[in-house]
This record gives sequence, structure tokens and C-alpha cells, in this order.
Amino acid sequence: MFRYAITSRSHHLGDEQQRQASLIENASRWISEGLEFLQLREKDLPASELAKLSRNLLQVIGLEGSPTKLIVNSRPDVALATKAHGVHLSSSEDALTPDQVRRLYDAAKRLPPLITMSCHTVADVERAHRNQVTAILFAPVFQKPIAGSSSLPGRGLEALHAACLAAQGIPVYALGGVTLQNAESCLGVGAAGVAGIRLFHSGTS
Repeated sequence: MFRYAITSRSHHLGDEQQRQASLIENASRWISEGLEFLQLREKDLPASELAKLSRNLLQVIGLEGSPTKLIVNSRPDVALATKAHGVHLSSSEDALTPDQVRRLYDAAKRLPPLITMSCHTVADVERAHRNQVTAILFAPVFQKPIAGSSSLPGRGLEALHAACLAAQGIPVYALGGVTLQNAESCLGVGAAGVAGIRLFHSGTS
């Protein structure tokens, strides 16, 4: 089962410095375990702080000799500056496209980046397939609690199965409400692996 962890400082206690230190500590454990993908998703941080975290995580990956690929959420500039492995994009129409990101890398004379994309419908998946992304995060598969609200209904295993078929060979990761208990059912309908924030941060403080 392939694993795709997404960072979130909000799952750690303390001041900003302590939360960042805890994030690196937990991410280092995932890296040492050979996690396939690690998405740095700290949207509220300025570029300089995000770049510092990216460099720290890449250093751990290098020291561990880990196959983990570091993906920076929505910031190809930070990914390029720090030599991260790639970028994660939204499937919304106003978001950067994979082709735009690839052109940025080409202009910088870099190898093509790994690109992962969040998808919520089969149409999103079909568009991701046309853009030949590296992997797709399909969400939410299961009911997901939302802060300050009740919950976000899941799209279910049938929708996940349809997404896997529409991906036509591009790996699909199940995201949203995924737990150790229901992960196998995601693989059973064609998912290549699981992705999440809470799934990997459980037990952290």
C-alpha cells in the first residue's frame, strides 16, 4: 500500500517554533519508514519559512537515503528554489495547471517535476489524466469532520472506484476520512494507496 502524508502544524502544540520542530520530527519518522510521498502543506507560512521547512525535510530525506518524494503544495516557486521533487495542485479552474508548472521548470532548466493533483469528481480525474499528472488524490472518500461544522459527506467507495477507472493507470490515492480500518477497502476498489493528514498525525501532540 502506497502512502502519501500531508503535513499540518495545527496538529502540534506549542508556539510556532515548537510546532515546526514537531512537524519535522514526525515527518522524519515517516521518511525513515520509506513513505512514498510527503506533501508540505503549510499554506499560511510566508515563502521564506516554507522554504526553510522544505530544505530541512529534503536534508532528512538525503541523510536517510529514503525514497520519499517531497511535494510542495501550490508553490512551484518554493519547490524550484529548494529543489523539492514536485508540486501539488488543486483541480479548481482558477488554479495553476500542470503545463504551467512544467513550463516554469523548463524555463529554470530543471528536470520535469512530479505533479500530484486533488480531484473530487470523475471529470476532475479525466482532466488530471489528460494533463498526465504523477498521481491523483481523490477526496473525500469517507465522511470527514470539519472544524466549526458537523462533517463533510464522503463520496464513497463506488465514486473512488469510478475515479480509479477514469485515471487509466495514473495512481489514485484515497483521501478524506481514511483510517487504518477502512484503508483496505480503498485498495479493494482500485486505489494505489492512501493519503491523509489525521491518518499520519494520529498520536502526535
